Amino acid sequence: MAIAEGPGLVPPAPLGPLVPLVAVGGRAAYLLTDPADPGHLGDAGGDGGCVGDLAQVLDAARELEAARRPRWVVPEARHLAGLVAEGVPVARLWDIAEVHRLLVGGWSADLGTVAAHLDGLALDGIPRSGPEDLFTASAPTPPDERPDDPIGPDGYLRADALLPSWADSDERLLALCRLGARLALAQRERLGRLGPRALATAHAESAAALVCLELERDGLPVDRTAAESLVQECAGPRPRDEADAARIRAERDARVLAHVPGRVADLRNPAQVKALLAAAGVHVRSTRKWELEPLRESYPVVDALLRWRKDERIATTYGYRWLDEHVGPDGRLRGGWTACDGAAGRMTAQAGLHNLPVPLRAAVVAEPGHVFVRADLGQIEPRVLAAVSGDPAFAAATQADDLYAPVAAKLGVDRPVAKVAVLAAMYGQRSGAAGAALADLERAYPVAMRLLDQAYAAGLAARPVRTFGGRLVALDTALVPDRDADPATRAALDAARGRFARNAVIQGAAAELFKAWAATVRHEVAPVGGRIVLALHDELLVHVPEEHARAAMGRVERALQDAARRWLGSEAVRFVADVSVVRCWADAKG
Repeated sequence: MAIAEGPGLVPPAPLGPLVPLVAVGGRAAYLLTDPADPGHLGDAGGDGGCVGDLAQVLDAARELEAARRPRWVVPEARHLAGLVAEGVPVARLWDIAEVHRLLVGGWSADLGTVAAHLDGLALDGIPRSGPEDLFTASAPTPPDERPDDPIGPDGYLRADALLPSWADSDERLLALCRLGARLALAQRERLGRLGPRALATAHAESAAALVCLELERDGLPVDRTAAESLVQECAGPRPRDEADAARIRAERDARVLAHVPGRVADLRNPAQVKALLAAAGVHVRSTRKWELEPLRESYPVVDALLRWRKDERIATTYGYRWLDEHVGPDGRLRGGWTACDGAAGRMTAQAGLHNLPVPLRAAVVAEPGHVFVRADLGQIEPRVLAAVSGDPAFAAATQADDLYAPVAAKLGVDRPVAKVAVLAAMYGQRSGAAGAALADLERAYPVAMRLLDQAYAAGLAARPVRTFGGRLVALDTALVPDRDADPATRAALDAARGRFARNAVIQGAAAELFKAWAATVRHEVAPVGGRIVLALHDELLVHVPEEHARAAMGRVERALQDAARRWLGSEAVRFVADVSVVRCWADAKG
């Protein structure tokens, strides 16, 4: 299934001067291309490029960035980590790995995989580095007539091509640059077959990889004293040793067990928790939060259990050890970031940055003289559905601040019912009040509903789908039943795969728009000293000098409209964001 381009096509973005760069160990190289003929590379001398010591090459690259703002071509963004670490505002990038994930789907995108895919070679033949065994040692080795070529005699990238042990000469580093340029041009040609929007997405995905490097470099400002105080409120004081930690855990458990006198249970064991609740007269099918939440006001033990879970999560995942490991001496919380999760393309983060418990947001405080500009996209998924489907009636509903109000009026139902119906359509729910409203939704917005139904059918048949921006979502290996599975199990897995596909085309497109927005914000706020310090699904947190807060707000809002217009190719769908200035993340609404 391919998503149609729609009436408003995004014009192809100019490629600009391509500059392939590689950094291996303590050495690096880059080569300039001819803007009129990107396949023609210069020589590593004069203005044609640079090769040598990493620091020397980065110095030259810094000057080139300032003078010509090239589009750096790298196997992955981390080859530019040296420039980013020094604060160089790299403007444009072609991340070969991220573009491969866009074209092919999944996560695997090492340079050997990319080269084999583009050269039409079997992926199971890719050589991997490692010790020789009986079979590899006895296998015949073709004569190596080009030892300085990263592509070996068998046509595959050498397993050690990006290791210092092989890339130990100027000629080999430059050969890697030439390979990078060749692969980037081949990727660009394949993106061109998908349409101009796919090329624009490749640029945005590469820019998002740069944002990830800067997020890792800058970190999220945290008031450590406040953080330790908040952890103590939930987890108790910092334990002196293991025995003291066990005592604190027991005291935390006792606040729940006190509501069921005479009973003992391991609160970390769902079966024992279920039995404990039954002893208190609370009979539930599971101990999941959504099932317990409606009962908390009627049963003190349920309220105590849910409070315990929040405290336990902070104690075990976001406690003192987490603070010690991830919050640096400069008061910045740092973790690894990735521009793509390998599925529908959402950004991900480590060190708890994407799952920070709400109570700990009070410790995320701007540094003295600074504030946060916090921006949260509103009703992003239904607005994206209107955009990618091209449904004119649904697009008209997006002109309202609250999209669900005109939908409710059109369906003749209350707003809550309309909201549930729209969300159910994207997530594949058919039962309850949502199911009753779906028929009316299909009559009112047939184009939007047809796109979701087509995605569902593709999922049922295990056919791949592409998002609005061109990302391939492969479904032939997702939720695959065992060979001996009974018909009911097969049908259930097929339906689950269909629901996944239905949501993936929306979530994937929303992720593409979000990253295009983040990349635009990155450029817009830099002149006023602003930096993105958190990118959370549909929310951005920008750290900016206080005197530039109002200007930064305007730039963030303008960036959304600019990014959405370029992404969609028109202004038919309105996207909105709640933008505010706060000193502490917890002060933000929503």
